[in-house]
Amino acid sequence: MDYKACASLPALLFDQAAANGERPVLWSKPGDAWLPVTWPDLARRVRAMAAALIAEGLEPGQRVLLVCENRPEWVIAHFAILSAGAVSVPAYTTNTASDHRHLLKDSGASAAIVSSANLGKVFLPEAAAAPDCHFVMALEPQEAPADGDVKILPWPDPATEVGDQTLVDERIANLKRDEVCVFIYTSGTGGTPKGVMLSHANVLANCVAAFDLLRSFGLENERQVFLSFLPLSHSYEHATGLCFALSIGAEIYYAQSVELLAANMAEVKPTLMTAVPRLYESMYQRILTGLKRQSPTKQKLFHKAVDLGTKRHAGERLGLLDSLQDKVLERLVREKVRQRFGGRLHCLVSGGAALNPEIGRVFQALGLVMLQGYGQTEASPVISCNRPDSVKMDSVGPPLEGVEVKIAEDGEILAKGDNVMLGYWNNPQATAAVIKDGWLHTGDVGHIDAEGRIHITDRKKDILVLSGGDNVSPARIEALLTMEPEIEQAYVAGDRQPHLVALLVASQAALDAHKEETGAAGDRETLAKDPAFQARLEAAVERMNAKVSVIERVRRFSVAPEAFSIDNEMMTPTMKNRRHVIKAAYGPTLDALYHRKAAE
Repeated sequence: MDYKACASLPALLFDQAAANGERPVLWSKPGDAWLPVTWPDLARRVRAMAAALIAEGLEPGQRVLLVCENRPEWVIAHFAILSAGAVSVPAYTTNTASDHRHLLKDSGASAAIVSSANLGKVFLPEAAAAPDCHFVMALEPQEAPADGDVKILPWPDPATEVGDQTLVDERIANLKRDEVCVFIYTSGTGGTPKGVMLSHANVLANCVAAFDLLRSFGLENERQVFLSFLPLSHSYEHATGLCFALSIGAEIYYAQSVELLAANMAEVKPTLMTAVPRLYESMYQRILTGLKRQSPTKQKLFHKAVDLGTKRHAGERLGLLDSLQDKVLERLVREKVRQRFGGRLHCLVSGGAALNPEIGRVFQALGLVMLQGYGQTEASPVISCNRPDSVKMDSVGPPLEGVEVKIAEDGEILAKGDNVMLGYWNNPQATAAVIKDGWLHTGDVGHIDAEGRIHITDRKKDILVLSGGDNVSPARIEALLTMEPEIEQAYVAGDRQPHLVALLVASQAALDAHKEETGAAGDRETLAKDPAFQARLEAAVERMNAKVSVIERVRRFSVAPEAFSIDNEMMTPTMKNRRHVIKAAYGPTLDALYHRKAAE
């Protein structure tokens, strides 16, 4: 596939459909068996939906919100929107009603596509109230909202032509590489999601770079199998797990759930896997849990395999006895571990958040190639990745092909290339703040080593990146928490962790009310730790959690013994949290909250 000559993502899709004959491309497992969608069927269904969208009056450049689980229908709908010349606006299935409301209003979506009835219950009332949304196509029968007015249309049947498909060909022929094709919304520092405008060229640039990485393995001529489970609305999965996979004619299996991921891996036997650190952490914990049930001898063999593998990958020369043991352990331990991943993985790629280097080293020691990459939605999203012949676990590797990286005077990592976004939708001020003279200002601080590998040492921005790759604005959650009458101040943490925790300062008014109602005595710290008052705080946190998405919910909290103030340097003169000071002061308390969750 000549990516550089490819005019658009739909052109890429239809070129691949013509080249791959009757081969399967998408797989799902709604019941007991995996069901395929072939390349010709994919192309036919994309055309049918695109024609139906055009027949309903969808114009080039208009936005279409896509609310759908990971399944073949997501791919069909997404490429149908693009084939109609419109812009796809993927939404997370975990979005709340207010999240959908913001996306509909901010994007000015003219139409929407929704899959299941469950998703429709949350989404359709918002679509009906949105003045710009004229119709919704639904995969499953939907209950019309009581308020508002929106036309609900059935999912097009490819066997029944709706609309003129020649118009689809015309729309695709008129697409330009530098035109926007997708808005991927991400949280800004103020907590308001911004629409990142990505062009066909942006996404294709990541395909070019990913193919160069594949070529470094010598795998460019082998047919690959992907197992997809990250949300397709996430830029990482959209670019690597979907567009790149399609561009090389790979087969994509959609995992049934995270809980069934291990079973799906054994069935599918993927050759390549892109995931976030949280998945690898879970896999590692699952391996350790299984190991505890083994005999002491098998546990000893496992740890010896890790020890020798770590030494070998670090470049240490093994002695004769260790070399012989290493070969035996390859068969007794490492081969069995690889079978748990399906048995034919060429590599695991970690991105979306920082990978714990120790977990990466253990996987490497067990014979699984682990490559850590780096990027952000504004870069479509990948900027760099380790190479198989030069893996350094505490780095994110050298820049990808076609990407330039330099370090600013203040240490910020800057990137330039065809992968850099067009800008933020309807937000030129925010765009100008991050793209200067063509350089994307990533907000991350780091350095480049002598071998050209990027090392990230800090973050200039306060956005928390959970271990699952989700971005969360702590300022937004803190603001919502302090809206509850029981909470005066809040500090939210969770960077590189699986969930959010919080440090709360109880309001004096709530403490006084508790004192009066219960007759409790003591100072502020004693009252705040009273079990009855803790129950009040738990109720307040739960009220806040009901207003936000799953990833933004605070799972555990602790009460600070004193308020944040200018005097104790936990607040700035403008009354903002000094995050690094609070973190330094309460680090052990926050760590205990994570460990408490893990123990439970």
